[in-house]
Amino acid sequence: MKKATIIYWSGTGNTEMMANAIAEGVKSSGIDVEVVRVENANKDMVINSEILAFGCPSMGAEVLEEEFMEPFIESLSDVDFSGKKVALFGSYDWGDGEWMRNWVARMKEYGANLVDEEGLIIRLTPDEEGINNCKALGERLAKE
Repeated sequence: MKKATIIYWSGTGNTEMMANAIAEGVKSSGIDVEVVRVENANKDMVINSEILAFGCPSMGAEVLEEEFMEPFIESLSDVDFSGKKVALFGSYDWGDGEWMRNWVARMKEYGANLVDEEGLIIRLTPDEEGINNCKALGERLAKE
C-alpha cells in the first residue's frame, strides 16, 4: 500500500487546517496518511513515502519559516523524488505568492513531480471553498 505523508509548519493554525483537509482528501481514496509537524519530521519519512505534501505559510519577506521548515526542506536536496507525487501548500497574509513560486522552483530543481505546478496558497484562514480546494488537492495526490 502507498504511504502518504504531510509535513507542515504552522504558526497560527491556518496551514495546519490546510494540512488536515489535504489529509482528508488523500484518505477518501483509501490511502493511510500521516500528518506531521516539521519539528517532528525526519528525512526517512520523505524517503519512505510515495505521496508527499509540504506546507508552510509565507513568513517575513515571503520566505519559508526559517527555524524548522527551511532547514528541513534544504535537507531534502539529495532525496530521489522520482516516483513520488508532491504537493506544496500554505497560507499567507500579504504579498503575491513569491515564497510559493520560489519553493515550487526549488522543489522542481530537487526533481519533485508536483501535482500542482503553482502550489496551493490561501489567504489567512481557509474558508469552506479553501478547505474544499485542499481536499481536492489531497484527492489529486492520491490518484494513480
